Amino acid sequence: MYIKFNAPFNFEGEEHDGVELNLDGLTGNDIEKAQTMILMERKTGSNIPEFSKAYCAQVAALSAKKPVEFFRSLPVREYTKVTLEVQNFLLDGASEVGSTQ
Repeated sequence: MYIKFNAPFNFEGEEHDGVELNLDGLTGNDIEKAQTMILMERKTGSNIPEFSKAYCAQVAALSAKKPVEFFRSLPVREYTKVTLEVQNFLLDGASEVGSTQ
């Protein structure tokens, strides 16, 4: 999924118009790694990691193969856009648990 930014964003001397997230390419190991990383940084305030922007930013970083600092440096509207996309992706799969078909 490509997330287009409202305005170009400069990170480490390189301009970015958006970011490609490969959330479908992540594994359970990636999700556990993201959770471990934010716990080590003490950046979570929620018992449900999907509700933590820090966790969602870490998941975005893993899916985009970019440093988490890229996402943390985004303007607030872009950061929120990215983290909400990740949250929606993660919670959409959870909403199917227990559903009958």
